[in-house]
Amino acid sequence: MGVKFEDDIWFEIVEEEKRRCQTESQTSDVIVYQIFGFEGKTLPFSLTIIDTPGYGDTRGIKQDDIISQRLFDLFRSEDGVHEIDAVGLVLKSSENQLSDRQKYIFDSVTSPFGKDLEENVVALITHSDGITPENALKALEVANIKCAKNEENQLVHFLFNNNQTTQRTEETKAALENAWRVTETGMKRFTDFLEKSKPQKLITTVEVLNSRIRITACIQNLQERIQLIELKQNEIQQTQEALKKHEQEMKKNEEFTVEVDEVYKDKEPIDGGMWWLVFYEGAVTCNICEENCHHPGCTKAWSPKHCEVMKDGRCTVCTNKCPASDHVKEKWRYVNKTRKVKKTLEDVKHKYEKKKVDREQKKSLLENLQTEMEELRAEKIQIQLLEEAYQHVEQLERIALNDNSLSTYVHLDFLIEKMKEIGATEKVKKLEEMKKRMDEKNKAELRYMFGKLTAAEDTVM
Repeated sequence: MGVKFEDDIWFEIVEEEKRRCQTESQTSDVIVYQIFGFEGKTLPFSLTIIDTPGYGDTRGIKQDDIISQRLFDLFRSEDGVHEIDAVGLVLKSSENQLSDRQKYIFDSVTSPFGKDLEENVVALITHSDGITPENALKALEVANIKCAKNEENQLVHFLFNNNQTTQRTEETKAALENAWRVTETGMKRFTDFLEKSKPQKLITTVEVLNSRIRITACIQNLQERIQLIELKQNEIQQTQEALKKHEQEMKKNEEFTVEVDEVYKDKEPIDGGMWWLVFYEGAVTCNICEENCHHPGCTKAWSPKHCEVMKDGRCTVCTNKCPASDHVKEKWRYVNKTRKVKKTLEDVKHKYEKKKVDREQKKSLLENLQTEMEELRAEKIQIQLLEEAYQHVEQLERIALNDNSLSTYVHLDFLIEKMKEIGATEKVKKLEEMKKRMDEKNKAELRYMFGKLTAAEDTVM
């Protein structure tokens, strides 16, 4: 910002301690700085800096999820950030191998962006002596971090060494001046890059964000529907066994009761709250299908029609793809529950025969129960959401900068298992190839995530 080594001053970002303490529990440490007023003097442009210092700290996985959500909200908001000139990955020049934590953070930072942003991702190398940081650049390449490359096919990088707060003495002055020059040169080259680089609109990035949200919502909904089907199957099996036990009484039309675990839907309160005094956390649910369409993670939308799982005015998640108007966003969600219920023979007939067509009415009650069981089994393996979840995975592979992101990887085992159930051989093969490619890359992030979860548990205990 025009400060010279000879000047006994420098600019610092300061934050009022009282305000920081009041907001720390509510904010996610995504901070947007706006620097202006120096245009035509020391900078040819104003500057907006988005900082994410909270990634990977000791507060746990949930905190990282909040940071990611904050970035998503910032990129999607009408008055947020809609184009980016550079994404800077910060790394010490002495690093010769990325740690599990660094891989995890770089994965988190790059996972929202589309492939069109690759030419804008650059390495910001700190603690530099001004010499090309071969080790650090090699570490980025080995970790397969997507970055811009120059004409020599070298990762685009800029060098910095900020030692301005170190006490200047006769012994340290020369070294500190050299460090200052490294940073001054690096900053000049970086601002030249910003001036010349083509800013990327975040249209593809928003598509990536929405796809990541929809695949998670699809799979969450699918798992809940499979759970409901399995509970219904269990209820039918209990009914079948009880009726067989009382087969003689049935023939004599004698009164008897059977006890089963009856399945029902209930509404369960969830933790919700205001975010930034603008967004609030809640669950988007369908009144018609009685299903959860987006939970957890719906924070941006005030109403269902603005939720990410809505497309062209309809839900992309619930069974009937109902209009947004059939949905609500509240601080509760649907849960599948069972309760012990005693039923008479007439109760069972009423439940399982009332919707049967004439030809099915001629079947015995046990035959109708078996038909119901087979229909549920077919529904379990033919749910349309499985195909839609797969389509989201394919789309992310096409458009995402980080197509090996952990946010996709964690769903692959589930998708492979369910695709095998419906005999989708080609899709299973592609998903298994994708998982194999991601396995080695994501081991580090998984190790780090497991470590954070274990540390959190140890703290609680």
